[in-house]
Amino acid sequence: MFAPTQAEVRRFFCGAWAKAQANAPMEALETLAAGWVAEHPEWHADLADAEAAVARDYGEGAVGGNPFLHLSMHLSISEQCSIDQPPGIRQAVELLTRRRDDLHAAHHEVMECLGQMLADAQRSGGAPDAQAYIASVQRRATSDRL
Repeated sequence: MFAPTQAEVRRFFCGAWAKAQANAPMEALETLAAGWVAEHPEWHADLADAEAAVARDYGEGAVGGNPFLHLSMHLSISEQCSIDQPPGIRQAVELLTRRRDDLHAAHHEVMECLGQMLADAQRSGGAPDAQAYIASVQRRATSDRL
């Protein structure tokens, strides 16, 4: 199982962004990561200095306040969709993306659903409920709320 340290995750994103800025060759995952970093110019300065990023305390790590947690969730959702795991997530995210006409905005909504699923599992001490997660994304895709 892949379990990078916090420092490794931060160095990965900083390195991917540095490679993208330098037009250096990148691995596929680095390319995907750099694409999500590009969508978040508010964090470009944070990712420009890997050592400062490793040392920085982002507090409680809220998705919106911690660029590395936020970007990691983008990567997780991208990976879930690429392999359709849990089954049905790809279609749910595609529906939400079409509804919002914006993949980035859709990902941010999916993050809320993913975070809720993980919080519920932690609170109950049980396994994450993938079906509830997918149903939550589907509800957003079919709701009138824009």
